[in-house]
Amino acid sequence: MNTKLIITLRLLLGLILLVMGSNKFFHFLPMPPMEGLPADFMGALFATGYMFPLIAITEIVAGVLLLINKWTGLALIFASIMCVNIILFHLALNPEGIALGAVVTILTIILIYANWKKFKSLF
Repeated sequence: MNTKLIITLRLLLGLILLVMGSNKFFHFLPMPPMEGLPADFMGALFATGYMFPLIAITEIVAGVLLLINKWTGLALIFASIMCVNIILFHLALNPEGIALGAVVTILTIILIYANWKKFKSLF
């Protein structure tokens, strides 16, 4: 694959993860209103007291690792775990909000494919 394209996609994914993870702490981006089961699910995650900070820190760490091009394989594993949860949440509870999750998932899949030699030993 084109190296410049991969660098651009890596930086874009890193930036998205860093911004979205930071937003969980600093609330600088407005959250769309949720009702029903999605709101109940998010409320339950928030009520635990540790899930939102854990998710935010994982996103921030993965984003920073991708931005500085350090331990890219680990960052992509973190991102893939988050992608599965984002996609399943939106498919099950909030289909209209799936766009950003789909973009993150596609970027993660492309980057895993481009770095497949780092993941070969896992399979």
